[in-house]
Amino acid sequence: MTSIRRRSIVTIAFALGLLGSGLSLAGQAPSGTLVLPDRDPSLQAALTEVLRQPAYRRLAEQRRISVALVDLSDPDHIRYAGVEDDRMRYAASLPKIGILLGVFDQIDRGRIRYTPQLRQKMEGMIRRSDNALSSELIRLVGFQSIAQALRDPRHQLYDPSRKGGLWVGRGYGNGVGLWRRDPIANQSHGATARQTARFLVMMDRGLLVSPWASSEMKSILGEPAIHHKFVKGLDESHPEARVYRKSGTWKQWHADAALVERAGHKYVAVALLDSPTQAGGSILSSLIVRLDDAVFRTAPVVHRTETR
Repeated sequence: MTSIRRRSIVTIAFALGLLGSGLSLAGQAPSGTLVLPDRDPSLQAALTEVLRQPAYRRLAEQRRISVALVDLSDPDHIRYAGVEDDRMRYAASLPKIGILLGVFDQIDRGRIRYTPQLRQKMEGMIRRSDNALSSELIRLVGFQSIAQALRDPRHQLYDPSRKGGLWVGRGYGNGVGLWRRDPIANQSHGATARQTARFLVMMDRGLLVSPWASSEMKSILGEPAIHHKFVKGLDESHPEARVYRKSGTWKQWHADAALVERAGHKYVAVALLDSPTQAGGSILSSLIVRLDDAVFRTAPVVHRTETR
């Protein structure tokens, strides 16, 4: 059995496992994709309460902040909450996860060899947010291939007919210039909180490209080298947490997205911020602590039947 066929069979098994999970597959194969559930009332209320706190209230009232929060702690009951979560925003380096997806898509198609050197370059792009490596990887696969991977019916991480999503339309640094801006919000590096959250949920579930590719992407998102924003907040409040993340900063735009595993819970948090001050990083450092609390405080008690 070829490796591609074997990965396809495993991917189908992962997809079938979603049917009782609180997530669903929209449409029929092969165009189906993971759909996040409707907003959970208790988690949504907790998120709304967080954004009413003085540190975030003005940003929320001015619609300068987007947040998506997904509680994955109980695989049979996924909970979702969001505010301004379908608004396309400039996301700086966060959409480098789209480049990561594009590279693994080309590896899966047999067009690129997965080597230790290529792995190191992807780690540098994600963990250190290295602009030169990001542009090198864009040149390797091409903007069109990245866009195709994001729009792939399996992923649907950018939809120009709806509300957008993850978009990579320009290189980083001076390595690669503008390809094209997204047709919805005219962003060169864009994202919505919801689609960024879907990326991380699908990665955790083995649904980005293949289970193997998803596992590799998760590993690359681990061990972040830049300790600010979400990572700083969790380091100070819950240093035992395992964090898989990508952030972005440029001028007043601040973004962070993380899959967090802590104390038997697992959740995805995404925040995109247009801050008129220079305090965006500190805002996100405090926000993740409050989002973490919202997940733990509202988590339902799960009663599992013991089997013998």
